[in-house]
Amino acid sequence: MNQTPGILVIGGGIAGIQAALDAAEQGVDVYLVEQKPSIGGHMAQLDKTFPTLDCSACILTPKMVEVARHPNIRLLTYSELQEVKRNGKIFEVKILKKPRFIDETKCTGCGVCAQHCPVEVPNEFDERLGVRKAIYVPFPQAVPLKYTIDHERCLQLTMGICGLCSKICQAKAVHFDQKPEIISLTVGAIIIATGFELFDVSKKSEYGYGRYLNVITSLELERLLNASGPTAGHIMRLSDGRIPQKVAFIQCVGSRDTHGGRSFCSRACCMCAIKNGMLLKEHVHDADVTVFGIDIRAYGKGFEEFYQRARNEFNIHFVRGRVSRILEVPDTRNLLIRAEDTETGHVIEKEFDMVVLSVGMEPSSGTLRVSKILDMPLDEYGFLQEKDIKTNPVATKVEGIFIAGTARGPKDIPDSVAEASASAIKAVALLERRK
Repeated sequence: MNQTPGILVIGGGIAGIQAALDAAEQGVDVYLVEQKPSIGGHMAQLDKTFPTLDCSACILTPKMVEVARHPNIRLLTYSELQEVKRNGKIFEVKILKKPRFIDETKCTGCGVCAQHCPVEVPNEFDERLGVRKAIYVPFPQAVPLKYTIDHERCLQLTMGICGLCSKICQAKAVHFDQKPEIISLTVGAIIIATGFELFDVSKKSEYGYGRYLNVITSLELERLLNASGPTAGHIMRLSDGRIPQKVAFIQCVGSRDTHGGRSFCSRACCMCAIKNGMLLKEHVHDADVTVFGIDIRAYGKGFEEFYQRARNEFNIHFVRGRVSRILEVPDTRNLLIRAEDTETGHVIEKEFDMVVLSVGMEPSSGTLRVSKILDMPLDEYGFLQEKDIKTNPVATKVEGIFIAGTARGPKDIPDSVAEASASAIKAVALLERRK
C-alpha cells in the first residue's frame, strides 16, 4: 500500500468487488469493507444467472479470489463502518473489526473444528433452510476461507462449558479472548455498494408465507436449486420432502404495490422467475410451472428471447393477473390459488404443490446505516440519492462519495457491475485531479 489517500469501498457484493478491482487496477489503494465474514453478497447464493444460465459461482468466485490476492486491496471482512470525518479533501475513517475469535493468520480453513462442534443453528446463507455449526464459514467458496465463531451461539463464549474447537485445532487458531479492533484509515474517496434486502414478505399475509410450509421465496428456491444448498440441489417440498409436480410463481410480491408494499418495480424479479422456472423443469422434467404476474418485464438484450424460450421450449405458462389469496388444503398441504386472468376475464382456481413468491428488493439496513454516518440523503424510496439521475447517476451530492449497484436502486447483476466500474473510474479520476 502506498502513502497517498486511497479509496474506501463499503460492501463486498458483486458491485463492491467490481469497484474495488477496477480501482486497484489503476494503481490506487483500496480498502474493501464487508460486514459479513465473507465477501460475495447475494450473488453467492444464486444457482445460475440469466439469460445465459451460467453458473453464478463460476463467475463470482474468481473475482472474489482476485480481490483477496490483489496487492492494492486490503480486505476487511466481518467489519463495519463506525465513523467518518471530513478533513479538507480527505476522509478520516474508523472501521470496527469484529472478533472472529479466530486468528486469521493461523486458520487454514480445514474445517475440523466445525465437524466436532456440537451446536447446530439455522444457516443464514441457506435462508435458514439448512443448518451450520457455531463455528463456521458461510459457504464453501467463502473469501477469506477463515472460520468465525458465532458469539451468541457458542457454548464456550456464552456458558463457558465447551471449548472443543480450541482443543482440536492443530493450528492453534482459536482465541476466545479476542477483542473488537478499531482500524483508522485515511481515504480520498468513498464508494458505497451496500446492496439490498428482500421485502419482508410476512407483511403480505394473504400469501401465507410463514404459515404454509410449501410457500417459499425466490431466494429460498435458489438455495434448493443449488448443488451446494441444504438439499444438494434436489427440489423438494419443505412439508414432506416430496418432489413438487405443480409449481406456481407469484410476481411483484412487495413491488409495484401501494398497499403494504413498495411502489417501484424491482426489475430483476421477472427474469429470475423465468430462469428458475427453466431450472425447475430441468430438475423435474414433467413439472407444470405457471407464472402469475401483472405483466412480464423482459427489457434489454437477450431477455425477450429468454422469455420466449421459456414459453415455447420449456412450456412454462404465464397468466396475466394478480393472485388475490392462497389457501392451504389441510390433508395434502397443497396450495389453492385464486386469481383473475385479466386477458380472458376468467377467474382461475388451481391447486399447486409449491408456490414461489418473487419477492422484491428494498434498501438494506447497511445502506440506511451508512447514510446516517455519512449524512447522505435518501430518495423517496429509501435508496441513496444520486447527484443527477440522468447525467451523473453514480456520483452523490457529497464530493468524493459515489454509489454503485442496488444501494442506488433495484437492478440486475450486469447493471450493478457497470455502475461499479463507473464509480471506480469517477473515484480514481477525482484522486488524480487532486495530485
